[in-house]
Amino acid sequence: MNYYVYLLLTKSKKTHISYVGYTSNLINRLKKHNSSTGAKFTRGRKWRMIYAKKYDSKSTALKEEYKLKND
Repeated sequence: MNYYVYLLLTKSKKTHISYVGYTSNLINRLKKHNSSTGAKFTRGRKWRMIYAKKYDSKSTALKEEYKLKND
């Protein structure tokens, strides 16, 4: 199974807000974020996916997600 690390972006008033996550299904995950059923932080906003990278293992994807969140 493939896993993806992705970066979402939204504009809130005059600032941009980003969100990093991982999933095995990019399309469904973006739909969940935009329908306010995704992560609590993303609720109530309209998100655009601006980056996604595929990984062969979940552990590798989680490590990359951690790096992006802490950078």
